[in-house]
Amino acid sequence: MVRGLVILAILGIWLAIGSLGGMAQGRLSEVQENDSSAFLPESAESTQAALAAADFTDSTTLPALVVVEAQPPGTALTPEQFGTVQAFSQQIPDLEVPGTGGTVADLLTGPVIAIPSEDGQAILIPVPLDSAKATESTSDEERVVNVVVDVIRESAAETFDGTGLQAWVTGPAGAIADLVTAFGGIDGLLLVVALVVVLVILFLVYRSPSLPFAVIFTSLFGLTAASLAVYELAKAGVLDLNGQSQGILFILVVGAATDYALLLVARYREELTRYESVYDAMRAAWRASIAPISASAGTVIAGVMCLLLSDLSSNASLGPVAAIGIASAYLAALTLLPALLLIAGKRSRAVFWPKIPRPLPAGVEATPAKAGLWERLAAFVARRDRVVWVVTAVVLLGFTAFLPTLRASGTNEGDVFLNEVESTAGEEVLQAHFDAGQVQPIVIVAPEADAAAVEQAAGGVDGVTSASTVTTSPESTEPLVVDGRVLVNAVTAAASDTQDAVEVVEGVREAVHAVSPDALVGGAAAQRLDLQATSAADLRVIVPAVLAVILVVLVLLLRAVVAPVLILLANLLSFGASLGVAAIMFNWVFGFPGADPSVVLYAFVFLVALGIDYTIFLMTRVREEALHLGTRKGVQRGLAVTGGVITSAGIVLAATFGALAVIPLLFLAQISFIVAFGVLLDTFVVRSLLVPGLVHDIGRVSWWPWTSRIPADTAMEAAPAATEEDGTPVAVGTPRG
Repeated sequence: MVRGLVILAILGIWLAIGSLGGMAQGRLSEVQENDSSAFLPESAESTQAALAAADFTDSTTLPALVVVEAQPPGTALTPEQFGTVQAFSQQIPDLEVPGTGGTVADLLTGPVIAIPSEDGQAILIPVPLDSAKATESTSDEERVVNVVVDVIRESAAETFDGTGLQAWVTGPAGAIADLVTAFGGIDGLLLVVALVVVLVILFLVYRSPSLPFAVIFTSLFGLTAASLAVYELAKAGVLDLNGQSQGILFILVVGAATDYALLLVARYREELTRYESVYDAMRAAWRASIAPISASAGTVIAGVMCLLLSDLSSNASLGPVAAIGIASAYLAALTLLPALLLIAGKRSRAVFWPKIPRPLPAGVEATPAKAGLWERLAAFVARRDRVVWVVTAVVLLGFTAFLPTLRASGTNEGDVFLNEVESTAGEEVLQAHFDAGQVQPIVIVAPEADAAAVEQAAGGVDGVTSASTVTTSPESTEPLVVDGRVLVNAVTAAASDTQDAVEVVEGVREAVHAVSPDALVGGAAAQRLDLQATSAADLRVIVPAVLAVILVVLVLLLRAVVAPVLILLANLLSFGASLGVAAIMFNWVFGFPGADPSVVLYAFVFLVALGIDYTIFLMTRVREEALHLGTRKGVQRGLAVTGGVITSAGIVLAATFGALAVIPLLFLAQISFIVAFGVLLDTFVVRSLLVPGLVHDIGRVSWWPWTSRIPADTAMEAAPAATEEDGTPVAVGTPRG
C-alpha cells in the first residue's frame, strides 16, 4: 500500500512539473536573446565605444535594408520603376504592425529615403528602426522586429509583382528575423526528429512495444522540468538564453535521460532474474546504478559549469542551462522512470514483453544479451593488449594531425545559414550595387583634439572608403562635440557582417590608437572582432579548467591517480582525432566556409565531458570486478558486461546530437557532426579498445597509489573463480548487485 502511494506521489509530482514545464517550453523563444552584441563583456572596446557613441544620438538604430533591383540583373531602372520604388518607400512608415496597435512610423528614428545606386540598376531603402522598441514583444509574444520585417516583405512582394522589380529585406533587422525563423524549428522539427530517432533505436534495443515509451516519457518530462527552470531564470534576467543554447538543451536532456534510463533498465532486467519481487529487483538495480549515473551526471555538470569562466555571456549562460538540463535528466531517470516501470505493481514485469525476465533457479546466473560478442572482444584485447592500444593510439594520432587545418577564426554573417534566406540573398545584391559598409560604418569615439588625426589615420587604412567626423547638422562643418569627444564614422568597402570588414577593423584600431591612444573603435564589425577574440581567449581559460575538474572527479570516483590520467589523455586524443576528421569533412566534403572559435569550445566541453561518461561506466565496473579478480581479469569482465548497454547509450547520444543538423545553421551543423562523431569514437574505440588495452597492459599499477586494495593479477589468475557472498559462482558478464 505504501509503495503504491509513493509511486502515485512521484507520478503526481512529475505530472504537475510536466503541465507547467510544457507551457514554459513553448515560451522559451520569448526569452531568447540572439543579438550577439549583447553577449560581449563590458571591457570589450566595441562595448565601450557603443556606450560612448550613444551620447551622440537620441536612440540606437537597428536598420532594415530594403534592396530593390531591376530584373533581370544588369538591367537599368526605368523612370516608371524608380517612381514605383519611391512611392513604396513613402508607404513604409504607414504600414501597420500587427500586435502593436501602431505603424512602422512609431518605430523609426529617422526618415525613410530611397537611394539609387550609381550604376542605376538598384535602389536602397534604409528603414531605421529604434533598437529598443524593435526588440520588444508584440501582444502575440513575437519580437517587433520580426513582425516589421515580415510586413515589409509582404508589402514589397505585393507592390513589385509584375513590375520587373524584385525586393529583398536584409541588413541587421532582416538577419535577426531570418535567424529567429531558423531557431523556430527547435520547438518542433528538432524535438520531433530527436524523439523519433531515439524511439527507433529503443525499439531495436528492447524489442518491446511498451518499454521504449517509458524511456521516452522520462526524457520528455525531464525536458519540461529543465524548460520550466530555464524559462523562469531567463525571464528574471538571471541567465541569457539564445537559440543555440535552447537547441543544445533539448538534445542534452533527451540524450542524457535516455542514456541513464538504458543503464537503469539494463540493471533492472538482470535483477528481475534474481528477485521474485519487482520492488526488490528495482531497489537492487537502483542502488547498483546510482553510483555510475551520479558520477556521469556530476562529471558533465562540473564540466559545463566551467563555461561560467567565459567572458561572453552567451557561453557563460550555457553552463547553467546545460547543467539544469543534465540535473533534470538525472532526476527523471532515477525517480520518474522507476515509478513508470512499477506502475502495474506485481504485473510490472510485463513491460518487457515479449521477453519477460523471470527469476532463475538458485546458482544459475543470467547472461546479458549479446554478451558473447563483447566477451570475444574482451578476450581479444586481453590477449593483444599492447598491440591494441598502440595501434589505436597511432590511428587517432593520424587523424589528429589534420587538426591544424580546421579553420575556426570566424565566418561571414551570411554564412551562418545553410539554406537560402532572404537576408543573405539581399546582402549579395546590396554589395553588388552599393558600398555595403556605409550602412553600419566603423564608429570611432576620440578626444576632440585628435579628431583630424583620427580621421586621417582611419581613412588611410586599406578597405576604408571614407572617414568623416559627425557634424552638428548636415549643412554644418562644425564637429559635434560631447564631453570633449567627437564621433568619426569610417565607411568600409566590405559589409560590416563580413570577415573582410573584421580585418579592416584590426587595421583601423592599430592606426587610430597610434595617433590617439584614448580613442575607442567600435561598430558592428568591431563587435564581431571582439566576439571572436573573446571566444579564442575563452579556450585558453576553460580548457584547462574542464580538464582539472574532470581529473578530480575521476580520482575521487576511481580512488586512483594513474587510471584517471590515462582516461583523460585517451579522451583528449579522441577529441583531437574528432576535430581532425571534422577538418577533413568541413574543408573537403561539406565545403563549409569556416567556423567560429566557439565551435571548438563547445565541442571540447561536450565531447570531453560526455565522451568520458562511457569510460566512467566501464571503469567503475572494472574497479568493482578488480577488487575480486585483479585488474586484468577485471578489465576483461568489465568490458564484456558493459559492452552492450554502453554501446546502445553511445548510439543514442550520437543520434540525438546528430538531430541538430536539421536546423539549417552552420554552427549547429558543425557541433552536431563533431559531437556525434566524437561520441561514437569514444564508444567504439576509446572505451572498447584504447582504455581497456592500456589498463590491461599496465595492470595493477593503474590504481596507484591505492594499489593495496586490488589483488595482484598473477595471484588471481591462478585462483579459483570468484563467488558471490553466498558461495554461488559468478559467471563472466554477471553484474554485481
